[in-house]
Amino acid sequence: MTKRVFLDYAATAPQLLPVHELMGSYATSALGNPNALYREGKLARQALEAAREDLAEVLTCSSQDLHFCSGGTEAAGTLIEGIARGSLERFGKNQVRMHVLCAAFEHHAVLKSALSLKRSGYNVELLRPNREGRITPESLEAALRSDTLMVVVMCAQNELGTVQDVARLTSIAHNAGALFVSDCVQGFCKLPLNLADLALDAACFSSHKIGGPFGMGAFYLRSSVPFLPRALGGGQERKLRSGTQNVPGARGFALAAKLGMAESLAGENPRLAALRDELLASLTQGSERIRSTVPVVAGDTTTHLSGYLHLLVKGIESQTMVLKLDELGFAVSGGSACSSDSLEPSHVLLSIGISKDDAYGALRISLGKVTTAEDCARFCEALLSIL
Repeated sequence: MTKRVFLDYAATAPQLLPVHELMGSYATSALGNPNALYREGKLARQALEAAREDLAEVLTCSSQDLHFCSGGTEAAGTLIEGIARGSLERFGKNQVRMHVLCAAFEHHAVLKSALSLKRSGYNVELLRPNREGRITPESLEAALRSDTLMVVVMCAQNELGTVQDVARLTSIAHNAGALFVSDCVQGFCKLPLNLADLALDAACFSSHKIGGPFGMGAFYLRSSVPFLPRALGGGQERKLRSGTQNVPGARGFALAAKLGMAESLAGENPRLAALRDELLASLTQGSERIRSTVPVVAGDTTTHLSGYLHLLVKGIESQTMVLKLDELGFAVSGGSACSSDSLEPSHVLLSIGISKDDAYGALRISLGKVTTAEDCARFCEALLSIL
């Protein structure tokens, strides 16, 4: 049987073996509720806080500002809605800043949460990226207003792979008195995310994108930021997110983060960038119908995610390519896995000025830990064969 090749790491990463083994050990242990006062509960609390400390160490932030939740979608909604509601309560409707800037190419979890603020009277403005897939400092400066409450821009674009200059954008927002919130799901363990240096006010993370367990995530929130919790109940997670914590999930997430960051720093990013560059060259030389959606500089590991390649293929639709490649043993996507059943062209591509006709032929390839040069060569042959 021909080996199947998984090339959709942007959608999810296969669970790392040490994480799988750790999660299995918890399945047979007698962990208690981490909020209980008896011995089993105290042991569970110790395990939970150890995971929080480990994750905080990877992110270079205070563990007091890290809060576990069910994943990136919950984290994004919790932060955006919580900051907006908390600001209204702290400053009142007559004093609060009512303008929110959100990048137009954000993940739907972020975009829909931001747009939902209109129901509370907020003026939500979408900030368009440039044709290269980036929010420029100049465009942010031009869009900021005296009443801007927060700016929302993702760290790394989940379809295009473009990395945003979050440090500079954050500085610009802060100079205007606005908060800065960033979806760091795709950039985590692919970029050196140092929250202390970046000075973000809030950020969200997801476990399964880095080889951790599904249904696990976290959000970072500076303690001085106005906030009201969205999930009400027992007040777990320092009263910011109620619900009994997933202790095994937290431990698995933290382990995946430690392993993933260590691997990136050890040279995985240059390896993936080399594979990406060779694949792009082979595909574009093999067919005039294939082009890179955004510019990718050879060897780039800082302004473009190393293992990400987004293509526009002329004369064939995304779904057709995905299904035909699946039959040939390759798992790829036409865009975000969260909207893969939509027949509409990606809002991400439209936001950077790609026409609807061209956007229908989008293909996202994302490489990962077990991807080899042979896998890429076979994929190139397969894609060219269906054109």
